[in-house]
Amino acid sequence: MEPPRMSPVVEPLSWMLGTWLSEPPGAGTFPTLQPFRYLEEAHISHVGQPMLNFSFSAFHPDTHKPMHRECGFIRLEPDTNKVAFVSAQNTGIVEVEEGEVNGQELCIASHSIARISFAKEPHVEQITRKFRLNSEGKLEQTVSMATTTQPMTQHLHVTYKKVTP
Repeated sequence: MEPPRMSPVVEPLSWMLGTWLSEPPGAGTFPTLQPFRYLEEAHISHVGQPMLNFSFSAFHPDTHKPMHRECGFIRLEPDTNKVAFVSAQNTGIVEVEEGEVNGQELCIASHSIARISFAKEPHVEQITRKFRLNSEGKLEQTVSMATTTQPMTQHLHVTYKKVTP
């Protein structure tokens, strides 16, 4: 079976496609947390629809036990650079982020955040993300967040090396 042809609508995001592994481990920090490191696999694909599918799976760098997971879709408004990022996380958060793609950089910010009724406090209130393909061909992701007790602060930074197209 032939792989599906990519929808031309998502062509501006084609630089994100592939399976990516963190190299070196990602770094996390937040005023209410001890700094931590993590391994992460990012899988970004398409099935011919006018959107990309993604999953991010983080693991402890020493024990390889699962940590954070999220999956969802990245959509472009046709004939624009406007992007929507829809994500469901294993922490019980569901979010919609919106922003723009410019060249090989995608900057998005939370439009809406929902959570399960028994989500751990403090609650996340805002999220921003920036994805960019650097000059070495590696994908970088930086995530910042604000909670009910902390202002917008960088939370995660990870650099990925592409392992499959």
